[in-house]
Amino acid sequence: MTRNSTIHSLNEKQTAKVLGIAVQTLRNWRHQRKGPKYIKMGRSVRYQQDDLQEYIDRKRIDPEKRWTWVK
Repeated sequence: MTRNSTIHSLNEKQTAKVLGIAVQTLRNWRHQRKGPKYIKMGRSVRYQQDDLQEYIDRKRIDPEKRWTWVK
């Protein structure tokens, strides 16, 4: 296993606070199959901190980078 033996996970409310969005937005994203990866155990939804960081990193925009438009 590549992850630490301790799994750090957050509930919806904690995750929404970290991302600065509403809990309902997280629910909408799950329904639309977008947003960060999550774990569903019964009715409980959890987000791992590593997955949240990966999601945030993927959304990073570097304004110094030139955009190349592909036709």
